[in-house]
Parts: sequence; structure tokens; C-alpha cells
Amino acid sequence: MARSPKPEEPAVERAEGDDAPNAVWFKPVMVGFMLLGLVWILVYYISGQQFPVPGIGAWNLAIGLGIALIGFLMTTRWR
Repeated sequence: MARSPKPEEPAVERAEGDDAPNAVWFKPVMVGFMLLGLVWILVYYISGQQFPVPGIGAWNLAIGLGIALIGFLMTTRWR
């Protein structure tokens, strides 16, 4: 029994880089930002609110959360 050829699918034009995989460094940097933010906050609490930057007080929390947020925002671009 002869097979009939499958109809070819229409070509879909895609912008350059639409489904391209991320660079090798992307995932380690993403996880690194999340962990660095966590470590920053933990150091702040464990040190009795003296480190990592003693002069800015509770702004250390904002810095740690900001660093971690960068990592979480990078997850939206991860493929």
C-alpha cells in the first residue's frame, strides 16, 4: 500500500532569537542573584543588623530583596 505524502506545513516566520536557548551562563547567574540576595538578608539578621553595610540599617533588606528580585525576574526569560 503506497503512502500519500504529508502536506507540508506553512512556514512560520519568526523573529531572530524567539525560541533560541539561553546562553550557558544565564542559569548560574540567575540562581547566583537569588542566592546572593538571600545570603545578604541572612548576614544582616545573623550579624545583629551590623553587616553587610553597617551605616544604612534596614536598607540592607531592600538591597537583599532587590538582588534576589533580579534573579526572579531573570526566570521569566529562562528557556
